[in-house]
Amino acid sequence: MLHTLTLELGDLLDSIDLPVDWVGLRKVREVAIGRSARDGMPQNNSTTISEGVMVEVLINGQIGYGATNILSPTGIKAAATAAYHQAIAASAYQLYPVTTAQRPKVVGQYVSPTVQPFNTLTPGEISEQLSKICHTLKVGEKIVQTSATIITRELETWFVSSNGSDVYQKFLLMTTDYAATAQDGAIIQHRSDRGGLARCYQGGMEYFLTPDLWARVQRVGEQAVELLTAMECPTETTTLVLAPDQLLLQIHESVGHPLELDRILGDERNYAGGSFVKPSDFGNLVYGSPLMNITFDPTVAGEFASYSFDDTGATATREYIIRDGILERGLGSLESQARLDLPGVACSRACSWNRPPIDRMANINLEPGNKSFDEIIGGIERGIYMEANRSWSIDDQRHKFQFSCEYAQLIENGKLTQTIRNPNYRGVTPQFWGNLAQVGNTNTWEMYGSPFCGKGEPNQIVWVGHGAPVAAFTDIEIFGGD
Repeated sequence: MLHTLTLELGDLLDSIDLPVDWVGLRKVREVAIGRSARDGMPQNNSTTISEGVMVEVLINGQIGYGATNILSPTGIKAAATAAYHQAIAASAYQLYPVTTAQRPKVVGQYVSPTVQPFNTLTPGEISEQLSKICHTLKVGEKIVQTSATIITRELETWFVSSNGSDVYQKFLLMTTDYAATAQDGAIIQHRSDRGGLARCYQGGMEYFLTPDLWARVQRVGEQAVELLTAMECPTETTTLVLAPDQLLLQIHESVGHPLELDRILGDERNYAGGSFVKPSDFGNLVYGSPLMNITFDPTVAGEFASYSFDDTGATATREYIIRDGILERGLGSLESQARLDLPGVACSRACSWNRPPIDRMANINLEPGNKSFDEIIGGIERGIYMEANRSWSIDDQRHKFQFSCEYAQLIENGKLTQTIRNPNYRGVTPQFWGNLAQVGNTNTWEMYGSPFCGKGEPNQIVWVGHGAPVAAFTDIEIFGGD
């Protein structure tokens, strides 16, 4: 056994006496701490602790689920019995028979790489730093509001099964956001540190008090004021250059979600829409230009959704989702892969102990190319460079979209010139990615993420990571307005 608690789970597993083909126990313990300040004053200090066990049983080709926070033989047996009766009842409406092949034996562990533990700073010291950040953001009288937020989560999972699985994983998750709002009469502009809660990493306080922290904070305040007198975004079709902090959401919405296999199967359409992708598209669909290489990569140290095993115990490995612009595989569990007879990845994930795992993206990254930032900008006669998402909209097939950014600059004759406010762009997913013309090198590649990706009924909020270089797209429709 890899962890002492799995001994206890093993005993609880042995106490389940039901006529089933397979049983799995997934225990989750999470401690989430959120602290924030506004205008230098404490705004929120909260701690949430959650702990419980999800019991899965397999019988007659059907999986049933039962969850409990009563961590005793009595509580586990009751959850297992509920799962058993659910599976029996659901088997009459079975879509596809599941076998133990979709729940293979796996043994291993994973722990987030960490330099400075969360307790490196006391709560008082963290509050002092948040207040100092707010004061640094206020670069002048036109800054009318400042905010600073830090969220830490310590999440442990244990997974044991009747066929010998034994997995322990520990995740240390760090999210920060610093923002300033500037006003001059009727003009109001908001600037954040990379788009609001986008700085999401696995690790400790080394991602909070970074060497560049105060320069970043100063830049956020200064750019909020700069945007007040910036020119409005023009309306034209031109070359668009996106920073990694905006590509994170472009990848998330127009690549990650449409490639989730449960959407393609139709399981998700009630809640958050389906996908324009069809099962026959895998191996055939030209998703983008030959420069488009997207990976599912749970192995990147420090990226927000790195792990060794998904929540059903499937081993997570780096895989190409799109290679040279061609769609190769989807984001789906072993069950979805079997139903569609398509390759997928280890991405069956649950947000907590009281939710069953479903198909979810994790780390979905655009691989770097060979262009420096200066080379990309230098080769553009006219275009617009955009940073940091402000808002987005995409249809329920993940096809047509529209995004707004916080900050932009005009590109003229190979140089960044005027600052632009209220920049927006729109497109259609395959055509947009088909216009991918230049991809930045590893020096331009940055990783970000989101702690609030929602999906499923009942709703599940999970954390996802996205890494990308700077990238240029030709013939994109740009427009202004709030």
